[in-house]
Amino acid sequence: MTSARTRAAAILASTLLLAVTLPASGSSAAEPTPQVSVLPVGDPKPVTIGAETTVTLKSRLAAVTTARTINYYPSNAGWSAMWTGFDAARIEADMAKAAALGADNVRIIVFPQSFGFPKPRAEYTERLRKFISIAGSQGLSVKLTLFDWWSGYSDAAGSAAWAKAVLTPYADDRRVLSVELKNEFVSTDPAAVAWVQRLIPAVREAVPQMPLTLSVDGQSGAAGLARIKATLADTPLDYYDYHFYGNSERALAEIQRAQAAVSPDPIVIGETGLSTATSSEGEQLAFLARTFTAAAEAGVRSVAPWTLYDFADGAIPSNSQVSKVPAQYRFGLFRADGTAKPAVNVVRNAWAGNRLTNNLLDLDFEASPGSSPWRPYLADEGTAVRARDASRSGGFSARFSGTARAGSSLPSVRTSPVDPVRAGQTWHAEAWARGVNVTGSNEIALSWFDINDRWLGQNTSKRVVKGDSDWTRLTVDAVAPSGATSVQLHLKSGDNKGSVWFDDVALSNTGS
Repeated sequence: MTSARTRAAAILASTLLLAVTLPASGSSAAEPTPQVSVLPVGDPKPVTIGAETTVTLKSRLAAVTTARTINYYPSNAGWSAMWTGFDAARIEADMAKAAALGADNVRIIVFPQSFGFPKPRAEYTERLRKFISIAGSQGLSVKLTLFDWWSGYSDAAGSAAWAKAVLTPYADDRRVLSVELKNEFVSTDPAAVAWVQRLIPAVREAVPQMPLTLSVDGQSGAAGLARIKATLADTPLDYYDYHFYGNSERALAEIQRAQAAVSPDPIVIGETGLSTATSSEGEQLAFLARTFTAAAEAGVRSVAPWTLYDFADGAIPSNSQVSKVPAQYRFGLFRADGTAKPAVNVVRNAWAGNRLTNNLLDLDFEASPGSSPWRPYLADEGTAVRARDASRSGGFSARFSGTARAGSSLPSVRTSPVDPVRAGQTWHAEAWARGVNVTGSNEIALSWFDINDRWLGQNTSKRVVKGDSDWTRLTVDAVAPSGATSVQLHLKSGDNKGSVWFDDVALSNTGS
């Protein structure tokens, strides 16, 4: 968990794209954040375990694979601090907030170090019972993850005894859906493998109707899932938990690769997200929209954002490496003060079964700073500002002035569609541009990439005419090349001694 999110944050980090350029008077007006355009896509209801039915492995697994899961720690007490500083009133308020968002399930992590090992202390098992009761009162079932921050693989017998003591009270409790035996399991560690091979049969004996799983971190990905499945051929799992922190532009290809690694067994996306400590809140919004959309296309019906809240300073126990990584504090859908980030609307609509569209990408540059998913490219050679001095519609546009270039590459601002890319699809992009004293190269382009982020080529529009020009429509129509899994739309300006404005962008997949 920790290493995956930390590395992903570093890979995906980018600076805020568009600064606000205000008139000399300094006047300002209320500005909207991106609105999530949604289209109904049918009945979004998950499978539930009804009160009138007997709990079975099959019924639980069906509920697991359709669960609207949120990962949770309180904003003031992350990781083990949630249990050592257990606050029932805060948890109840947070569970109500998660339910209002559309969640029907919450994933929590239980730490042997906090609960007591090898025999859990009564006060801590009571805290777990209370948590499950609170969640249930808000209509939320629970997924349990065990043995995080754990390296005691030499004591498999003690681990089995501890797990049995924690889980047995919930063997037939419909409020508890599944058990993840180890968070982000390292299948290349022989000691860990030997430990889990002994743990699985012991837990199955204690809770035979409970689906069991393991997760892998975002770096291990599909290969890690494949290793787990091969290693545990004699003690198989019921489903696999994929933590996705990769490039959301190619989420479909990555998710399908994970599915293929464990087929025919199902997967869920047990963690996914983007830290707003290293990326903008607009980028987080787009990341989650792409991931939910790709998962739906792949047939993965359970996608769990990490996490409900940002964490306040000091909320993560200081004895953990997690506490020393700034990105770890800002993955939440809600800020630590409880206010909503733009991504909240994405998750709410995805869980409601609504289709997310490109309208949330701030294609008219009306979003307030920080809420836009546009990102700079070659910013040292020229940056776009969100300008009020010219617009084709609305109040803003993106303006480049006095740009240079880096070899054959031009500085730009870029975004990617919400819908996934497949080779052979036809894509259309357009933007309106106008110029004053324009020189150099000013155009829009579609750039194609494969699953390994290798550039496959680009298609460009005509260029903005030199000198002065009124608003002119620039277009690109292109077919995604063989191997393409993602596309970026770039608004480019290079070697431009004047100014060029872009506005009213459109990007769509017109079919195959």
